[in-house]
Amino acid sequence: MPLLARDYVYSDAHLHYVDFFQETEGMQALLDKMDESGVEHVMLSGIPVAKKWSENEPKRPRYYAGDDGSAYWFSATDLLVADAYQNLPTEQKSRFHPFLSGFNPNDKNSDAHIRRMLALYPGLWQGIGEVFTRHDDLTALIHGEPPRANSDAMDRVYTLAAEYDLPVMVHSNITSQRERNPLYLQEIEEPLRNHPRVRFIWAHAGTSMEVHRHQTKLEFLLPTLQRMLKAYPNLYIDLSWTVREPYLVDSEGNPNPEWVQLVEDYPDRFMLGSDVVGHFDSVSKYMHGFDVFLDALPEDVAHKVARDNFLAVLPQEQEDLPQPVE
Repeated sequence: MPLLARDYVYSDAHLHYVDFFQETEGMQALLDKMDESGVEHVMLSGIPVAKKWSENEPKRPRYYAGDDGSAYWFSATDLLVADAYQNLPTEQKSRFHPFLSGFNPNDKNSDAHIRRMLALYPGLWQGIGEVFTRHDDLTALIHGEPPRANSDAMDRVYTLAAEYDLPVMVHSNITSQRERNPLYLQEIEEPLRNHPRVRFIWAHAGTSMEVHRHQTKLEFLLPTLQRMLKAYPNLYIDLSWTVREPYLVDSEGNPNPEWVQLVEDYPDRFMLGSDVVGHFDSVSKYMHGFDVFLDALPEDVAHKVARDNFLAVLPQEQEDLPQPVE
């Protein structure tokens, strides 16, 4: 461990401007927390579903898991993100990187919707996601078949992403809450293999709070990532909060040397995210919570993970992207 703490500037590679009710504290609150926390850049996305306040529920829920009410796909989330971005002061816009997420991963019309959004807001969108596929209890609350990262609809989205040079962030749990094996791994690995030109950001490295609630720690996660990062140069890992513990650091706050080595082996493939949803007080806690792990890395690698890797995965030449196809 270094004797002197390093100063980091961060890119928050996983941030939701709205919550599951499509509500937000607003852009000024986000800017204030970014400045307080040393966050220079953020991935700015909506939430692709809205939680219903069901007729059968006496109290408005506070979170998607708050009651048995369902959730539904909500395309207008992208309009909220676009409006917030467009109303930013010009000097602040370069800090924000909007991702488009308001579509149903099981609908083969979704790529047509994305094309319409790219046409409505030319040059605004810098990525796609967070796409909700396998996602804990939320999957069961959404009407219809469970969304998969390897659906025909998503295959069309990946083809579009390659055309527009857009990275795609996918939430695709590696397993269920009970199975102690990589039950759903094929659903993320198949697109990685079939779409080598697409830069995939795997949200939380396939982990989730609910999986950990039942299993504590996935012992197969590290060897799986070692194999996949070697096999797929288009795979990037979002180390947002469900990865910090129990993988990056132990219960006493000590960095895990095996994960330190993994990041050293692939220094350009990891990024940090807060995964806050519409409320921004926790941005500093989540981003600075990675400092003890960053301090265990070589300093140049630490700065890549903290800030630069997210920026490098974005489209590099926005003005040269192809025009939407009618």
